[in-house]
Amino acid sequence: MTQLPAPSRRTVAKAALLGAAALLGPAVAPAAAVAPARAQEGPTALRLPAPTGPHPVGLRTRVLTDRSRQDPWEPGARRVKVSVLYPARTVRGCPRAPQLTPAEAEAFAELAPRVHPGLPAGGVDWGAVLTHGHLDAPPLPGRRPVLFYGPGGGDSRTLGTVLAEELASHGRIVVLVDHPGDASQVELPGGVRLTVLTGPPGPETFRAMVSTRVADLRLLLDRLGDLPLASAMDPRRIGVYGHSAGGTAAVHALATDDRIGAGVNLEGHLDLDPELMAGLDKPLLMFRTDGFREAARLTRSWAGVPARRCLLPAGSDHGVFTDYAHLVPQLQAAGLVTADTRAALIGPADPAAATAVVRHGLRSFFARRLPARARRA
Repeated sequence: MTQLPAPSRRTVAKAALLGAAALLGPAVAPAAAVAPARAQEGPTALRLPAPTGPHPVGLRTRVLTDRSRQDPWEPGARRVKVSVLYPARTVRGCPRAPQLTPAEAEAFAELAPRVHPGLPAGGVDWGAVLTHGHLDAPPLPGRRPVLFYGPGGGDSRTLGTVLAEELASHGRIVVLVDHPGDASQVELPGGVRLTVLTGPPGPETFRAMVSTRVADLRLLLDRLGDLPLASAMDPRRIGVYGHSAGGTAAVHALATDDRIGAGVNLEGHLDLDPELMAGLDKPLLMFRTDGFREAARLTRSWAGVPARRCLLPAGSDHGVFTDYAHLVPQLQAAGLVTADTRAALIGPADPAAATAVVRHGLRSFFARRLPARARRA
């Protein structure tokens, strides 16, 4: 089984200095394009769209510690945080969870314009954004397929909320995975941990990120029984999907771990191990946009990879796979981001068509490859 080499502390120290800003890929907009916050009004309230499935969604979180592995970005054992979304039997009496904890929201308010240049430096109450996941709701009975999601470089797991809720409302259990160190911010026991990256990662840092992320996924698979809703998870029906660096890691995990049966890559590069990619023999679906500035590298890295490919409707860009597809238009309408920032982050077109294609594509792909009802042996 081919594995990426583990990052060394020396490599990490050379490749990334401690800081508080990251983006996998080029900056989405120059700082001069930031729209001024409307100081005369209160913070803008943002909303996420509801899932379309027949089931309400429950949500639980947990932090796992891997004491056998040192964290590559800071001293100490590796810790991984997850949110588990699932179809709920009822949500009565269970409040909707915020997208970010108060501490995470405070950190992100400062990080936002550096993580994605052009996002506002003020005027947004990030802590008031509610998900449609209900805290600790009782689960719907039955054992279900499990899907693991990895966010893009510099992003936290919570930016994959809308797509995860969509999948959970249609009967799947979705595990949103935070990778502390390269994620913008993660609240862990003891405080909020910020990203170590200071800009687009170079080749060594990118390899270190992907290697760490794949190891994090293996930790979760090894300790599936320690996750919330473990008794409802079917270990025979496990899938992965991810955006950007998360997509890269998802495909590497798919190729190297027999426990994973199918995967989806949302515009992630695949040039770290061409031989491994060419030998992939599991179901893989890959999405791309027409506006991604890394398109040339993406095209080269996807050449020869056995997978089904899907191009999103014209006018889409890299961030349209995330919750920014829903948040950025609201920020633009409020005068908090410019049209250029919106176009560079999610594309100039109305994101509704693109997000509909992604939602339907993932639902259909995993319905075929990891059906909600287990087949009889």
